[in-house]
Amino acid sequence: MTAKEMWEIFSKENNLENEEYEVWAFGDDSDKLAELTVNGIKTATCSAYYLYEKEDEELPKAGEYSVILNSRDEAVCVIKTVKVYIERFCNISEEHAYKEGEGDRSLEYWRKVHKDFFTKELGEVGVKFSDDMELVCEEFEVVSDNDYEGGNIH
Repeated sequence: MTAKEMWEIFSKENNLENEEYEVWAFGDDSDKLAELTVNGIKTATCSAYYLYEKEDEELPKAGEYSVILNSRDEAVCVIKTVKVYIERFCNISEEHAYKEGEGDRSLEYWRKVHKDFFTKELGEVGVKFSDDMELVCEEFEVVSDNDYEGGNIH
């Protein structure tokens, strides 16, 4: 199912035909992270604030909807952002790390994999990773998954 198809079904069922939405995939291992999201384990994410500034892109806002894609650009679910805040990498809380749902859900695990991810991502635009870098942190809830199971919509 495409993002457009999933959104059309969801928006009609919820009288949101005129509502805007974003379409995106998680940056690293999009299939696994989408699966964690659909299963209610992953309820938060973060991204480099610098990249929003560089691209002159608006920050996400609470109340916005997004269609999450897998690595094959198939729609996996619709999420609604419930909270957005800016936090430095070094100040990310254990609670946020847990909500991101990855690995053993510990802050130690989160720091390791996210340091690796941001080092690579920022390196691609010529910026060095810093523990003081600001992150855009989002918390969300799945509002529709249309019975998604590993690439099959039922």
